[in-house]
Amino acid sequence: MFGQAIPVMPTCKRIIDVSAAVAGLLLLWPVMAVIAIAVWLTSPGPAIFAQTRVGRNEQPFTCYKFRTMRIGTAQRATHEVSQSAVTGTGKLLRRFKLDELPQLWNVLRGDMSLVGPRPCLPVQKELVKERRNRGVYALRPGITGLAQVEHIDMSNPKRLAERDADYLERQSVLFDLGLILRTIFFV
Repeated sequence: MFGQAIPVMPTCKRIIDVSAAVAGLLLLWPVMAVIAIAVWLTSPGPAIFAQTRVGRNEQPFTCYKFRTMRIGTAQRATHEVSQSAVTGTGKLLRRFKLDELPQLWNVLRGDMSLVGPRPCLPVQKELVKERRNRGVYALRPGITGLAQVEHIDMSNPKRLAERDADYLERQSVLFDLGLILRTIFFV
């Protein structure tokens, strides 16, 4: 039941991912430049945050985001970090999911997809195990996913891995499009 599933139309999904990432980076670079300047001006440190995450086939990769936390914040899952560590600009970026825009680069590189399970940290051992047991690592991690639009965060590893496995079984181009639209307009 939870064995290695072959994604539906992986070539089609990859073509859509690359096309959307290129279009997004070309169209949104001015917005991204303004965000980078705002992060840099309102909090000491780099505007882009790079962190090792668990990717497809459990391979580590470097995930890029706009930095939303103060320099020196512990490398933990978001739900384990005090809200006082989040900068003022970071709160705004998180509210509108703008901190995720640099992940378009990860999509272009092939580390991520537009839609898939959100990548976790290697230290989130319980979530890694739950996902492994359900075959979720057959997928590229995504900028958004089924669990995110259903407001399931990483504080509940078993439930999150179950929804990620549901996505593995249900994925299709139309389902992905629906999740992207739900992310943009409702999350």
